[in-house]
Amino acid sequence: MRREFVRWGLGSQRLLVGGLQLCAVMGLLAGFEQPFIGRAASIGLALMMIVAVGVRIKIKDSLMQTSPALLYLVLQVYLSLVAF
Repeated sequence: MRREFVRWGLGSQRLLVGGLQLCAVMGLLAGFEQPFIGRAASIGLALMMIVAVGVRIKIKDSLMQTSPALLYLVLQVYLSLVAF
C-alpha cells in the first residue's frame, strides 16, 4: 500500500488519509445512534472517493484500476442519501 501512495503522488499524506478514513468509519458506526453523524461521515468518505477518482484519472489509471474508487463513491452517495 505504501508503494501505491507513492505512485499516486501522495506518499507524505498516507497517515493523514488513513486517519481520516478511521475517523469516518467511527462516524459511520456512530450513525447507528445519531444519524446526522453517519450522514456527515458518509459525505466525507464520498468526498474522499471523488478525490481518489480524480487522482486515478490524473495518473491515467485504467478503468479497471479506477473501478474500486468508483464503486466506493457510489456506495457512499447511496449511504448518505438513503441509509441515514
